[in-house]
Amino acid sequence: MAEASSLRVSARPAEILLVEDNPADIRLTQEVFAEIGLPHRVHVARDGEEAMAMLRRQGPYAQMVEPDLVLLDLNLPRKDGREVLTEAKSDPRLSHIPIVVLSTSRAERDVLSCYRLHANCYLQKPVDFEAFATLIRGLEDFWLRRASLPSRYAGNAHAG
Repeated sequence: MAEASSLRVSARPAEILLVEDNPADIRLTQEVFAEIGLPHRVHVARDGEEAMAMLRRQGPYAQMVEPDLVLLDLNLPRKDGREVLTEAKSDPRLSHIPIVVLSTSRAERDVLSCYRLHANCYLQKPVDFEAFATLIRGLEDFWLRRASLPSRYAGNAHAG
């Protein structure tokens, strides 16, 4: 008998918003997701302003599908990850979207501030490729296969 928590609610591809300005981290994340085999689309925002425009479906992002998961770096140009976290979690149209902070920072103040801003998870980015790949595979398994995500059930009913 299949475990209910591991069944996908929808056959549509998983929508992932990667908010990252480091080209190497973007490439590695995309490569690992491509290897996993789960149908997905990784949308990339290279700064915090672009991330918020994508989340709010503004301007050129008006047709963007709501992400199932946001992977958020903290140190971003134009608007840092803490600001993105604050804005997204205080917006009733976005607050239900899981946001996982991926940062190289091991500072307790960063971890604490992110959880106080309602991050769903804080993970330290490993420098080693294989450890990074393992981390992304774990994220995919938990957030996109096992966790029940609001957008999977509500579709766009909560938008607008």
